[in-house]
Amino acid sequence: MAAIVIVALLLTAHVIRASASPSVIIVGAGMSGISAAKTLSDAGIKDVLILEATDHIGGRIHKTKFAGLNVEMGANWVEGVNGDEMNPIWEMVNKLQLKTFYSDYTNLSSNTYMQGGGLYKTSVVQEAIDLSEEVDESGEKLSKSLPSSGREDISVLTYQRLKNHVPSSPLEMVVDYYVHDYEFAEPPRVTSLQNTVPLPTFANFGEDLYFVGDQRGYESVVYHVARQFLKTSSNGSIVDPRLLLNKVVRRILYSKGAVTVITEDGMSYKAQYVMVSVSIGVLQTKLIDFNPVLPQWKILAIYQFDMAVYTKIFLKFPYKFWPEGNGTEFFLYTNERRGYYPIWQQFEKQYPGANVLMVTVTDDESRRIEQQKDSETKAEIMEVLREMFGKNIPEATDILVPRWWSNRFYRGSFSNWPIGVNRYEYEQIRAPVGRVYFTGEHTSEHYNGYVHGAYLSGIDSANMMLKCIKNKMCKVQIKAKDA
Repeated sequence: MAAIVIVALLLTAHVIRASASPSVIIVGAGMSGISAAKTLSDAGIKDVLILEATDHIGGRIHKTKFAGLNVEMGANWVEGVNGDEMNPIWEMVNKLQLKTFYSDYTNLSSNTYMQGGGLYKTSVVQEAIDLSEEVDESGEKLSKSLPSSGREDISVLTYQRLKNHVPSSPLEMVVDYYVHDYEFAEPPRVTSLQNTVPLPTFANFGEDLYFVGDQRGYESVVYHVARQFLKTSSNGSIVDPRLLLNKVVRRILYSKGAVTVITEDGMSYKAQYVMVSVSIGVLQTKLIDFNPVLPQWKILAIYQFDMAVYTKIFLKFPYKFWPEGNGTEFFLYTNERRGYYPIWQQFEKQYPGANVLMVTVTDDESRRIEQQKDSETKAEIMEVLREMFGKNIPEATDILVPRWWSNRFYRGSFSNWPIGVNRYEYEQIRAPVGRVYFTGEHTSEHYNGYVHGAYLSGIDSANMMLKCIKNKMCKVQIKAKDA
């Protein structure tokens, strides 16, 4: 016990010791937190302590063992490839030579299953897809009249986009779900202008998507960034004392001169600044207590954002019973209940011989499924699969159901800009409060919800802190935000 106390005191002393550069605590070791820490380190601020609540870095980029495979619980794709600009994540993935697979959705019209059994005619599905695209094009044209300063009229635009055609049949609903929910994890009535204009991710980086199926895990990109400034052992493990795992931050006390961060195990860490890189979902809960309480403008900004839930359910079977070959990787299931196990993927290319399927659910269905037993979820899924492929298919031997919404360290999968949020409110979500700074994919103006958004937001937030430190502009910023 005495040894533990001595080590704890040494760690605290490491943070609060007098040094030539300021001391900074980073709360969270996801992509944004690691990216921010590296940016500070590159600028000469080495007195950084990273406190991570879980037993690993990477946050929502995390692999897990399933039926002898490593599969991704969270982020799985590099989205935005082969465009005019290079997606920084794609650059890292290539440098690490991670195995990736192009996702081709062009043949969905030939792979859409009816509720009750049987495939739709390709021409019928294509007609529904074409109708959805016509509606989206109409929305895009309308959106060009929006002032660049904000998104105040998005509710009107959403109504105009949908007023002439509200998806109602099972086929129309699953196509609408694929177009909107599959990307944003929420239906179009609550998502932002991103539904009606080209997303910057695809406009800037390219329209292609690549599935990361490497057994080293997508989290390799986070470790790649971390190893550039944290000490590692000969086998590549991070052994830097500035990274502490299983440290659940519960209180952040801040004043004009310093910050104190208190963890769930009763330890206290002091520094001059703190960078909070937890999700917007966590900020909306009481996991972290800020003292003094965050100002009203900050609290309002935090609660104006949505935390979407995106759930990829994996199933293992004794043998394949689904179509294979070109144009069969993705398939749809239609149901009178919107979002009921709608989008499927088979892994003939990614995991040959694994006999694994994945079905994606989101939003309310994700929350519902998280609250029931996996055995109940498997029973529902098997009923759907037997409608699609017949009653004689084998029972799934394994199932994996991620629970991002229930997890107190995440409370969801990624952020969405809801209807009515404008640029001013976005500036508030990323603005510091005194010596407390914020980062995360939710603070990325153009790329929120994406891995590259988390990476770039970490750099942006760290540079904001550096500007404050070097130019002594902190007080000006605080007054401007409190005004």
